[in-house]
Amino acid sequence: MKFAKTPTGVESKNRSAIPQPDRKSVLLLVHFQNDFFPGGALPVIEGDQIIPVANACIRFFAREGFSIVATRAWHPENHGSFKEQGGDSPAHCVQGSRGSQFHPDLKMPPGTLIVSGATNPRKVAMSGFDGTSLEDRLEDLEAQTVFVLGLATDRFVKHTVLEACQRGFRVVVLEDGVRGIEAQPGDSQKAFQEMQAAGALVANSVDLGIPA
Repeated sequence: MKFAKTPTGVESKNRSAIPQPDRKSVLLLVHFQNDFFPGGALPVIEGDQIIPVANACIRFFAREGFSIVATRAWHPENHGSFKEQGGDSPAHCVQGSRGSQFHPDLKMPPGTLIVSGATNPRKVAMSGFDGTSLEDRLEDLEAQTVFVLGLATDRFVKHTVLEACQRGFRVVVLEDGVRGIEAQPGDSQKAFQEMQAAGALVANSVDLGIPA
């Protein structure tokens, strides 16, 4: 199964209010794992096109000394979402497998905090906050603003952003740094609308002055 890319040209009502990264900001990389890229078990079409954007953001945050956090699905072999266990998905992001590893072209610097989720075999986790230490890690970093990019817009990104908004963080989704599954046409557009309705801002990396 291959998933479709996110439609471009997302309309934002808040572009003039886009905050700039500072020491109270965190770059949140959502599920940049091999199984979600072309060639993986659940590939997002053109997902690899967000790697240059992610690396540009990483370089910027690392150079400025701002914090970077990466989430990952870290499934046990018997996870209930897998077809072998009666679920709907092929086995993916199994702990220690190649598919669970971060994309080899992603230039994550030393000191990047990694938060593992979906470790409960009986529970499907769509959000980076679900059953993880992500909120604690962000609080430890004194984060106020979270800049989000990753896969997939209409699944893990959306649910992570919605929970971040609910937990009181200011959230900026970088539209050129996400791609969606599009199980149904328009799913990614709807996801952006849901995230904005929850209070998230939508921006492009160039809005932050980040060079490619």
